[in-house]
Amino acid sequence: MTDPDAQTTIDDVPDEIRRSIHIDADTHAVWEIIAEPGWFINDGSWAEREITTDGDIARVVDPVHGEFSVRTVALDPPHRAVFQWLGGQAGDVGAGDLAANTVEFTVEPDGTGVLLTVRETGFAGLHDDAIVRRRRFEENSEGWEIELGLARDRAEARV
Repeated sequence: MTDPDAQTTIDDVPDEIRRSIHIDADTHAVWEIIAEPGWFINDGSWAEREITTDGDIARVVDPVHGEFSVRTVALDPPHRAVFQWLGGQAGDVGAGDLAANTVEFTVEPDGTGVLLTVRETGFAGLHDDAIVRRRRFEENSEGWEIELGLARDRAEARV
């Protein structure tokens, strides 16, 4: 995993998280994982989830974490997938939630495999409470380490 690149800080929280991981698999194996809306909603172990779509909006029901809405912003196979959180977990969106985060995944050749990079933006305007913004930023920073490891394990198991 790599450390975050230079980040713009607005108020008390950086607006962006960026993490990368090398995966010993081909681009298409990684693409099959990252192109699924909400694949990253889990706790580090893969679980089948119910996904229904209406246009570019996916309703993702995870057996552990509940229901989420995710918009597909862009799919550029097999190198880039962009999603936007629409609120949070069902019932978790408060009056202070001002904006939705955008999550972009890119897949690039890297030696014998690929480099999967996630870039999540929108933390600076996510909530009107600085403590909530900081907590969400820190939780997601840790979470991406886990999710990228899960993507690596799944893609390498398919090889």
